[in-house]
Amino acid sequence: MSLLQQFNLAQVDADADKNIKAVGGKATLYKRSSTQHWQVRFKLANNKWHSQSTCTPNKDEAIAKAELIYQTVQIKTQAGLTPITKTFKQIAVDEVKGMTQAMASGVGKRTYRDYIFATNKYLIPFFGNYTVENITTELVRDFEGWRIAVMGRIPMQSTKRNHSSAYIRIINLAKERGVISSTRVVPMLDSKGEKSRARPAFSDGELEALIAYVPSWIETSYTARTRQMRILCGVYIEFLVNTGIRHGTEALPLRWKHLQWHYIGEKKYLRIWVSGKTGPRYLIAKNEVLAVLERLMQWQELAYATLDALIEAKLDKLIFRLTTGEQISNMENIFRNLMKHSGLMFDSGGQRRTLYSLRHTYATRALAKGVDIHTLARQMGTSVLMIEKHYSKITPMLSAEKLA
Repeated sequence: MSLLQQFNLAQVDADADKNIKAVGGKATLYKRSSTQHWQVRFKLANNKWHSQSTCTPNKDEAIAKAELIYQTVQIKTQAGLTPITKTFKQIAVDEVKGMTQAMASGVGKRTYRDYIFATNKYLIPFFGNYTVENITTELVRDFEGWRIAVMGRIPMQSTKRNHSSAYIRIINLAKERGVISSTRVVPMLDSKGEKSRARPAFSDGELEALIAYVPSWIETSYTARTRQMRILCGVYIEFLVNTGIRHGTEALPLRWKHLQWHYIGEKKYLRIWVSGKTGPRYLIAKNEVLAVLERLMQWQELAYATLDALIEAKLDKLIFRLTTGEQISNMENIFRNLMKHSGLMFDSGGQRRTLYSLRHTYATRALAKGVDIHTLARQMGTSVLMIEKHYSKITPMLSAEKLA
């Protein structure tokens, strides 16, 4: 036998070893170039192919496992179940990627940001390790109780609708991919709830009283650290109410280098670069912020004679930090203590005030001064629709003199 004939026979044997019939010829075992493990492939009753790893490089073990996989899939199919098993998290992550790519390409909806937040913050942490087909009505009820515990309150109707819509998108994707049967009924989240109420803000008189009370509140600090935290909180309050910036996600990451001057003729205004949940933007701070930042600069003992010099230096340090350089994470708790001692915890409607109330106060005061909603929406990094939704009820009151 020639060398060429020997080579051809060896090649035939090798090819035969790559594809092996199993389960009485109903399935085929093969290997991918990327793995040494045998894969099993066979056709389902609906003429679709099912492929799965046997998780072994041993041929005899793979043949035995192929039999087990084939029988398991047949039983699942007859019971109306899908042979493909994936966790809720695996499907949810793909859905988030899809929405993120859609927004990046300019075809995504504005609501995708809310769906992504709800998925990452609530849906994946709770449902993540369950397979979609194992989500039960009892599990959904457990989720709703867990969500209240995490949020610290009963979610409003708008929040429930966002969570429900995000959840439905994930379930639909699971059906599209055959992870669950298209006819399988998966329990849905409750989208009903209390309608959103007007958000609590401070009146001009209450705001003046609050700022006036802060120095005496600082003086009652029981430790040096508490005093530092209260000083920082006082500055933080004045900054928030004069910029409309979001507490936490937008304000706390700010660094001195994010402050710039914006010139119109000979006049200059403080411009702040903000990166928030609606993307990066510039906002114009009220003039009152300048004195606030100068006080903060002096308290932190920064080596600059003026705020001008500090802005020009583009200092890469956090703005809202203690003199030790530490940034505190419990600003909301400190503010709550101030609300309790100042007697301003609740508004006239009985709603509890939070640091977000300062953002709503900013919006209310801006509308009262005649700032149009389009400009205000861009300044605050939100939509005109959201401004109209939350403040439409108060705008006639603010324009009483014009309307009367």
